[in-house]
Amino acid sequence: MNNLLKLPPLSLYIHYPWCLKKCPYCDFNSHEGDIHTGYINALLTDLDNDLKYVQNREIRSIFIGGGTPSLMSISDASELFNGLKKRLSLAKNIEITLEANPGTFEVEKFAQYREAGINRLSIGVQSFNNDQLKFLGRIHSGEEATQAISEAKKVGFDNMNIDLMYGLKDQTSEKCLEDLMKAIKLKPSHISFYQLTLEANTLFSKYPPILPMDDDIWDMGNQGANLLHQNGYQQYEVSAFSNRPSEHNLNYWKFGDYIGIGAGAHGKITDMNSKTIFRTLKSKSPNDYLIKFQSNTGDSNIKNIDNVSFEFMLNSLRLKDGFSTQLFQSRTGQSIENLSPKLEKALDLGLLIKDDNWIKPSEKGFNFLNDLQEIFL
Repeated sequence: MNNLLKLPPLSLYIHYPWCLKKCPYCDFNSHEGDIHTGYINALLTDLDNDLKYVQNREIRSIFIGGGTPSLMSISDASELFNGLKKRLSLAKNIEITLEANPGTFEVEKFAQYREAGINRLSIGVQSFNNDQLKFLGRIHSGEEATQAISEAKKVGFDNMNIDLMYGLKDQTSEKCLEDLMKAIKLKPSHISFYQLTLEANTLFSKYPPILPMDDDIWDMGNQGANLLHQNGYQQYEVSAFSNRPSEHNLNYWKFGDYIGIGAGAHGKITDMNSKTIFRTLKSKSPNDYLIKFQSNTGDSNIKNIDNVSFEFMLNSLRLKDGFSTQLFQSRTGQSIENLSPKLEKALDLGLLIKDDNWIKPSEKGFNFLNDLQEIFL
Protein backbone atom coordinates (compact mmCIF):
# COMPACT_ATOMS: atom_id res chain seq x y z
CA MET A 1 0.00 0.00 0.00
CA ASN A 2 1.18 3.57 -0.62
CA ASN A 3 0.02 7.12 -0.12
CA LEU A 4 -2.76 6.68 -2.69
CA LEU A 5 -4.85 4.79 -0.11
CA LYS A 6 -7.67 6.82 1.44
CA LEU A 7 -10.15 5.93 4.17
CA PRO A 8 -13.45 5.07 2.40
CA PRO A 9 -17.02 5.58 3.63
CA LEU A 10 -18.21 3.19 6.35
CA SER A 11 -21.41 1.14 6.56
CA LEU A 12 -22.72 -1.37 9.10
CA TYR A 13 -24.14 -4.81 8.31
CA ILE A 14 -26.14 -6.64 10.99
CA HIS A 15 -27.02 -10.32 10.54
CA TYR A 16 -30.16 -11.81 12.06
CA PRO A 17 -29.89 -15.54 11.38
CA TRP A 18 -33.34 -16.94 12.18
CA CYS A 19 -36.23 -17.62 9.80
CA LEU A 20 -39.53 -19.46 9.97
CA LYS A 21 -38.61 -21.83 7.15
CA LYS A 22 -35.39 -22.42 5.22
CA CYS A 23 -36.05 -21.97 1.49
CA PRO A 24 -34.65 -24.69 -0.82
CA TYR A 25 -32.59 -22.19 -2.88
CA CYS A 26 -31.14 -20.24 0.07
CA ASP A 27 -27.40 -20.48 0.79
CA PHE A 28 -27.38 -17.62 3.32
CA ASN A 29 -26.59 -18.21 6.97
CA SER A 30 -30.18 -18.79 8.08
CA HIS A 31 -31.57 -21.20 10.64
CA GLU A 32 -35.05 -22.47 11.44
CA GLY A 33 -36.03 -22.58 15.09
CA ASP A 34 -36.64 -20.43 18.11
CA ILE A 35 -34.97 -17.06 18.37
CA HIS A 36 -32.37 -17.10 21.14
CA THR A 37 -32.55 -14.60 23.96
CA GLY A 38 -29.48 -12.47 24.48
CA TYR A 39 -28.79 -11.98 20.77
CA ILE A 40 -29.11 -8.18 20.89
CA ASN A 41 -26.63 -8.01 23.77
CA ALA A 42 -24.26 -10.23 21.79
CA LEU A 43 -24.59 -7.94 18.75
CA LEU A 44 -23.70 -4.88 20.80
CA THR A 45 -20.75 -6.66 22.43
CA ASP A 46 -19.65 -7.69 18.95
CA LEU A 47 -19.84 -4.07 17.85
CA ASP A 48 -17.88 -2.93 20.91
CA ASN A 49 -15.04 -5.21 19.82
CA ASP A 50 -15.11 -3.74 16.30
CA LEU A 51 -15.33 -0.05 17.24
CA LYS A 52 -11.59 0.24 16.60
CA TYR A 53 -12.40 -0.11 12.90
CA VAL A 54 -14.55 3.03 12.84
CA GLN A 55 -11.52 5.35 12.74
CA ASN A 56 -13.53 8.54 13.40
CA ARG A 57 -16.01 7.90 10.59
CA GLU A 58 -19.76 8.29 10.65
CA ILE A 59 -21.96 5.41 9.54
CA ARG A 60 -23.46 6.13 6.11
CA SER A 61 -25.84 3.16 5.94
CA ILE A 62 -27.07 0.21 7.98
CA PHE A 63 -28.41 -3.01 6.48
CA ILE A 64 -30.12 -5.65 8.65
CA GLY A 65 -30.13 -8.94 6.74
CA GLY A 66 -30.84 -12.57 7.47
CA GLY A 67 -32.55 -14.92 7.93
CA THR A 68 -35.68 -12.92 8.46
CA PRO A 69 -34.92 -9.79 10.48
CA SER A 70 -38.59 -8.78 10.43
CA LEU A 71 -39.11 -11.53 13.02
CA MET A 72 -37.28 -9.26 15.47
CA SER A 73 -39.50 -7.99 18.27
CA ILE A 74 -40.06 -4.27 18.63
CA SER A 75 -38.40 -4.31 22.05
CA ASP A 76 -35.32 -5.99 20.56
CA ALA A 77 -35.24 -3.48 17.69
CA SER A 78 -35.45 -0.58 20.15
CA GLU A 79 -32.70 -2.06 22.31
CA LEU A 80 -30.53 -2.54 19.23
CA PHE A 81 -30.98 0.99 17.88
CA ASN A 82 -30.50 2.60 21.27
CA GLY A 83 -27.24 0.69 21.56
CA LEU A 84 -26.12 1.71 18.07
CA LYS A 85 -26.82 5.39 18.72
CA LYS A 86 -24.77 5.31 21.94
CA ARG A 87 -21.77 3.78 20.17
CA LEU A 88 -21.75 5.28 16.69
CA SER A 89 -22.06 8.58 14.88
CA LEU A 90 -24.87 8.11 12.37
CA ALA A 91 -24.97 10.27 9.23
CA LYS A 92 -27.79 12.81 9.14
CA ASN A 93 -29.40 11.22 6.07
CA ILE A 94 -28.44 7.65 6.92
CA GLU A 95 -30.17 4.84 4.99
CA ILE A 96 -31.33 2.06 7.35
CA THR A 97 -32.66 -1.05 5.60
CA LEU A 98 -34.50 -4.02 7.08
CA GLU A 99 -34.92 -7.21 5.07
CA ALA A 100 -38.46 -8.51 5.39
CA ASN A 101 -40.62 -11.30 4.05
CA PRO A 102 -44.33 -10.76 3.31
CA GLY A 103 -45.19 -13.77 5.44
CA THR A 104 -44.01 -11.98 8.58
CA PHE A 105 -45.64 -8.63 7.92
CA GLU A 106 -47.73 -6.93 10.59
CA VAL A 107 -48.75 -3.38 9.80
CA GLU A 108 -48.61 -2.25 13.42
CA LYS A 109 -45.15 -3.76 13.85
CA PHE A 110 -43.78 -2.03 10.77
CA ALA A 111 -45.11 1.31 11.84
CA GLN A 112 -43.13 0.79 15.04
CA TYR A 113 -40.05 -0.25 13.06
CA ARG A 114 -40.29 3.02 11.20
CA GLU A 115 -40.58 4.91 14.47
CA ALA A 116 -37.45 3.09 15.68
CA GLY A 117 -35.49 4.58 12.76
CA ILE A 118 -35.73 2.07 9.90
CA ASN A 119 -36.42 4.05 6.71
CA ARG A 120 -36.05 1.44 3.97
CA LEU A 121 -37.46 -2.07 3.48
CA SER A 122 -36.11 -4.82 1.24
CA ILE A 123 -38.97 -7.24 0.70
CA GLY A 124 -38.28 -10.81 -0.39
CA VAL A 125 -41.28 -11.34 -2.66
CA GLN A 126 -39.41 -13.51 -5.25
CA SER A 127 -42.64 -14.04 -7.23
CA PHE A 128 -46.30 -13.01 -7.23
CA ASN A 129 -47.26 -16.34 -8.83
CA ASN A 130 -48.57 -18.77 -6.20
CA ASP A 131 -47.33 -21.86 -8.07
CA GLN A 132 -43.82 -20.38 -8.22
CA LEU A 133 -43.95 -19.38 -4.57
CA LYS A 134 -44.81 -22.98 -3.69
CA PHE A 135 -41.90 -24.20 -5.85
CA LEU A 136 -39.57 -21.76 -4.06
CA GLY A 137 -40.77 -22.91 -0.64
CA ARG A 138 -42.07 -19.48 0.28
CA ILE A 139 -44.64 -19.15 3.07
CA HIS A 140 -46.59 -16.21 1.61
CA SER A 141 -48.99 -15.90 -1.31
CA GLY A 142 -48.86 -13.40 -4.14
CA GLU A 143 -51.90 -11.66 -2.68
CA GLU A 144 -50.21 -11.36 0.72
CA ALA A 145 -47.13 -9.88 -0.92
CA THR A 146 -49.20 -7.23 -2.70
CA GLN A 147 -51.09 -6.41 0.49
CA ALA A 148 -47.90 -6.22 2.56
CA ILE A 149 -46.27 -3.74 0.18
CA SER A 150 -49.40 -1.57 0.09
CA GLU A 151 -49.67 -1.55 3.86
CA ALA A 152 -45.97 -0.74 4.28
CA LYS A 153 -46.47 2.33 2.08
CA LYS A 154 -49.41 3.40 4.26
CA VAL A 155 -47.18 3.57 7.34
CA GLY A 156 -44.66 5.77 5.54
CA PHE A 157 -42.14 3.57 3.77
CA ASP A 158 -41.47 5.43 0.51
CA ASN A 159 -38.06 3.80 0.01
CA MET A 160 -38.55 0.13 -0.69
CA ASN A 161 -36.92 -2.69 -2.64
CA ILE A 162 -38.72 -5.72 -4.03
CA ASP A 163 -36.70 -8.89 -4.72
CA LEU A 164 -37.94 -10.80 -7.77
CA MET A 165 -36.50 -13.96 -9.35
CA TYR A 166 -36.58 -15.25 -12.90
CA GLY A 167 -35.51 -18.49 -14.58
CA LEU A 168 -37.93 -20.48 -12.44
CA LYS A 169 -39.42 -23.93 -13.07
CA ASP A 170 -41.91 -23.91 -15.98
CA GLN A 171 -41.49 -20.14 -16.33
CA THR A 172 -41.81 -18.57 -19.78
CA SER A 173 -40.79 -15.05 -20.80
CA GLU A 174 -44.47 -14.11 -20.85
CA LYS A 175 -44.99 -15.34 -17.27
CA CYS A 176 -41.78 -13.66 -16.17
CA LEU A 177 -42.85 -10.27 -17.56
CA GLU A 178 -46.32 -10.68 -16.07
CA ASP A 179 -44.71 -11.24 -12.66
CA LEU A 180 -42.40 -8.27 -13.12
CA MET A 181 -45.26 -5.99 -14.20
CA LYS A 182 -47.06 -6.75 -10.93
CA ALA A 183 -44.01 -5.48 -9.06
CA ILE A 184 -43.75 -2.35 -11.26
CA LYS A 185 -47.43 -1.47 -10.70
CA LEU A 186 -46.79 -1.37 -6.95
CA LYS A 187 -44.28 1.44 -7.64
CA PRO A 188 -41.43 0.49 -5.31
CA SER A 189 -38.41 2.78 -5.45
CA HIS A 190 -36.09 -0.16 -6.22
CA ILE A 191 -36.41 -3.60 -7.82
CA SER A 192 -33.80 -6.35 -7.57
CA PHE A 193 -34.40 -8.63 -10.56
CA TYR A 194 -32.13 -11.65 -10.54
CA GLN A 195 -31.78 -15.17 -11.86
CA LEU A 196 -32.38 -18.22 -9.70
CA THR A 197 -29.07 -20.05 -9.29
CA LEU A 198 -28.57 -23.46 -7.74
CA GLU A 199 -26.09 -22.80 -4.97
CA ALA A 200 -24.02 -25.46 -3.18
CA ASN A 201 -25.29 -26.80 0.15
CA THR A 202 -28.93 -26.07 -0.62
CA LEU A 203 -31.85 -28.43 -1.09
CA PHE A 204 -32.04 -27.42 -4.76
CA SER A 205 -28.39 -28.38 -5.26
CA LYS A 206 -29.08 -31.81 -3.75
CA TYR A 207 -32.28 -32.30 -5.73
CA PRO A 208 -31.91 -30.01 -8.78
CA PRO A 209 -35.22 -28.89 -10.29
CA ILE A 210 -35.71 -28.76 -14.04
CA LEU A 211 -35.31 -25.13 -15.05
CA PRO A 212 -35.80 -23.36 -18.42
CA MET A 213 -33.10 -23.58 -21.09
CA ASP A 214 -30.20 -21.11 -20.82
CA ASP A 215 -31.30 -19.21 -23.95
CA ASP A 216 -34.81 -18.82 -22.56
CA ILE A 217 -33.45 -17.56 -19.23
CA TRP A 218 -31.24 -15.09 -21.13
CA ASP A 219 -34.33 -13.78 -22.94
CA MET A 220 -36.19 -13.38 -19.65
CA GLY A 221 -33.35 -11.31 -18.23
CA ASN A 222 -33.07 -9.08 -21.31
CA GLN A 223 -36.81 -8.57 -21.75
CA GLY A 224 -37.19 -7.94 -18.03
CA ALA A 225 -34.45 -5.31 -18.06
CA ASN A 226 -36.09 -3.61 -21.05
CA LEU A 227 -39.49 -3.59 -19.33
CA LEU A 228 -37.98 -2.06 -16.20
CA HIS A 229 -36.23 0.60 -18.28
CA GLN A 230 -39.46 1.43 -20.14
CA ASN A 231 -41.13 2.01 -16.79
CA GLY A 232 -38.47 4.36 -15.44
CA TYR A 233 -36.22 1.93 -13.57
CA GLN A 234 -32.57 2.51 -14.49
CA GLN A 235 -30.15 -0.40 -14.17
CA TYR A 236 -27.21 0.70 -12.03
CA GLU A 237 -25.86 -2.75 -11.12
CA VAL A 238 -26.21 -6.27 -12.53
CA SER A 239 -29.42 -7.05 -10.65
CA ALA A 240 -30.44 -3.60 -9.36
CA PHE A 241 -32.92 -1.23 -11.02
CA SER A 242 -33.87 2.12 -9.54
CA ASN A 243 -33.78 5.89 -9.79
CA ARG A 244 -32.97 5.86 -6.08
CA PRO A 245 -30.01 3.48 -5.76
CA SER A 246 -29.33 1.87 -2.41
CA GLU A 247 -26.55 3.71 -0.56
CA HIS A 248 -25.56 0.49 1.18
CA ASN A 249 -25.32 -1.43 -2.09
CA LEU A 250 -23.31 1.34 -3.75
CA ASN A 251 -20.82 1.45 -0.89
CA TYR A 252 -20.37 -2.32 -1.20
CA TRP A 253 -19.86 -2.30 -4.98
CA LYS A 254 -17.52 0.70 -4.78
CA PHE A 255 -15.27 -1.22 -2.38
CA GLY A 256 -16.17 0.89 0.63
CA ASP A 257 -15.76 -0.34 4.20
CA TYR A 258 -18.39 -2.05 6.31
CA ILE A 259 -18.38 -3.49 9.80
CA GLY A 260 -20.20 -6.83 9.99
CA ILE A 261 -21.77 -7.98 13.25
CA GLY A 262 -23.89 -11.04 13.96
CA ALA A 263 -23.62 -14.77 13.33
CA GLY A 264 -21.80 -15.38 10.04
CA ALA A 265 -21.44 -11.66 9.29
CA HIS A 266 -18.62 -10.48 7.01
CA GLY A 267 -16.86 -7.14 7.22
CA LYS A 268 -14.36 -5.31 5.02
CA ILE A 269 -12.01 -2.84 6.67
CA THR A 270 -9.29 -0.43 5.55
CA ASP A 271 -6.75 0.15 8.33
CA MET A 272 -4.84 3.37 7.79
CA ASN A 273 -2.29 2.65 10.51
CA SER A 274 -1.02 -0.54 8.92
CA LYS A 275 -2.05 0.45 5.35
CA THR A 276 -3.82 -2.90 4.96
CA ILE A 277 -7.24 -3.98 3.75
CA PHE A 278 -8.78 -7.06 5.33
CA ARG A 279 -12.01 -8.97 5.84
CA THR A 280 -13.58 -10.05 9.13
CA LEU A 281 -15.80 -13.10 9.65
CA LYS A 282 -17.88 -14.07 12.68
CA SER A 283 -18.93 -17.61 13.72
CA LYS A 284 -21.73 -18.93 11.51
CA SER A 285 -23.49 -20.97 14.19
CA PRO A 286 -25.83 -18.77 16.25
CA ASN A 287 -25.13 -20.95 19.29
CA ASP A 288 -21.35 -20.63 18.94
CA TYR A 289 -21.68 -16.92 18.30
CA LEU A 290 -23.80 -16.38 21.40
CA ILE A 291 -21.52 -18.43 23.65
CA LYS A 292 -18.45 -16.46 22.55
CA PHE A 293 -20.01 -13.06 23.04
CA GLN A 294 -21.92 -13.89 26.21
CA SER A 295 -18.60 -14.97 27.70
CA ASN A 296 -17.02 -11.85 26.17
CA THR A 297 -14.23 -13.89 24.58
CA GLY A 298 -14.77 -12.23 21.22
CA ASP A 299 -15.03 -13.84 17.84
CA SER A 300 -13.52 -12.44 14.68
CA ASN A 301 -11.44 -14.16 12.06
CA ILE A 302 -9.34 -11.67 10.11
CA LYS A 303 -8.02 -12.35 6.63
CA ASN A 304 -5.94 -9.91 4.61
CA ILE A 305 -7.11 -9.32 1.05
CA ASP A 306 -4.17 -10.51 -1.02
CA ASN A 307 -5.28 -9.47 -4.50
CA VAL A 308 -6.82 -6.09 -3.72
CA SER A 309 -7.02 -4.90 -7.33
CA PHE A 310 -8.96 -8.03 -8.37
CA GLU A 311 -11.34 -7.69 -5.42
CA PHE A 312 -12.02 -4.10 -6.43
CA MET A 313 -12.65 -5.02 -10.05
CA LEU A 314 -14.82 -7.99 -9.04
CA ASN A 315 -17.10 -5.57 -7.22
CA SER A 316 -16.98 -2.34 -9.21
CA LEU A 317 -17.29 -3.87 -12.68
CA ARG A 318 -20.83 -4.86 -11.63
CA LEU A 319 -21.73 -1.16 -11.79
CA LYS A 320 -23.33 -0.21 -15.11
CA ASP A 321 -21.70 3.24 -15.14
CA GLY A 322 -18.31 1.98 -13.97
CA PHE A 323 -15.91 3.97 -11.82
CA SER A 324 -13.16 6.58 -11.88
CA THR A 325 -9.49 5.69 -11.89
CA GLN A 326 -9.19 7.92 -8.82
CA LEU A 327 -11.69 5.71 -6.98
CA PHE A 328 -9.63 2.61 -7.83
CA GLN A 329 -6.46 4.22 -6.51
CA SER A 330 -7.99 5.61 -3.31
CA ARG A 331 -9.74 2.33 -2.44
CA THR A 332 -6.86 -0.03 -3.27
CA GLY A 333 -3.78 2.13 -2.65
CA GLN A 334 -2.45 1.04 -6.06
CA SER A 335 -1.79 2.96 -9.22
CA ILE A 336 -4.17 2.27 -12.10
CA GLU A 337 -1.03 1.88 -14.22
CA ASN A 338 -0.46 -1.47 -12.51
CA LEU A 339 -3.49 -2.78 -14.41
CA SER A 340 -2.41 -1.48 -17.83
CA PRO A 341 -1.77 -4.88 -19.52
CA LYS A 342 -5.07 -6.29 -18.26
CA LEU A 343 -6.98 -3.15 -19.15
CA GLU A 344 -5.53 -3.27 -22.66
CA LYS A 345 -6.61 -6.90 -23.04
CA ALA A 346 -10.16 -6.08 -21.93
CA LEU A 347 -10.26 -3.10 -24.29
CA ASP A 348 -8.98 -5.18 -27.21
CA LEU A 349 -11.70 -7.79 -26.56
CA GLY A 350 -14.35 -5.07 -26.57
CA LEU A 351 -15.35 -5.83 -22.98
CA LEU A 352 -14.36 -2.47 -21.52
CA ILE A 353 -14.64 1.24 -22.26
CA LYS A 354 -11.99 3.67 -20.98
CA ASP A 355 -12.56 7.38 -21.40
CA ASP A 356 -9.89 9.59 -19.87
CA ASN A 357 -10.13 8.79 -16.15
CA TRP A 358 -13.29 6.69 -16.29
CA ILE A 359 -13.66 2.93 -16.76
CA LYS A 360 -16.85 0.97 -17.36
CA PRO A 361 -17.97 -2.31 -18.90
CA SER A 362 -19.11 -2.17 -22.51
CA GLU A 363 -22.50 -3.66 -23.32
CA LYS A 364 -20.67 -6.84 -24.33
CA GLY A 365 -18.61 -6.75 -21.12
CA PHE A 366 -21.72 -6.31 -19.00
CA ASN A 367 -23.37 -9.28 -20.72
CA PHE A 368 -20.25 -11.43 -20.27
CA LEU A 369 -19.22 -10.07 -16.90
CA ASN A 370 -17.53 -13.24 -15.65
CA ASP A 371 -15.20 -13.20 -18.65
CA LEU A 372 -14.36 -9.55 -18.00
CA GLN A 373 -13.74 -10.05 -14.29
CA GLU A 374 -11.49 -13.06 -14.87
CA ILE A 375 -9.06 -10.92 -16.87
CA PHE A 376 -8.12 -9.12 -13.64
CA LEU A 377 -7.35 -12.27 -11.62
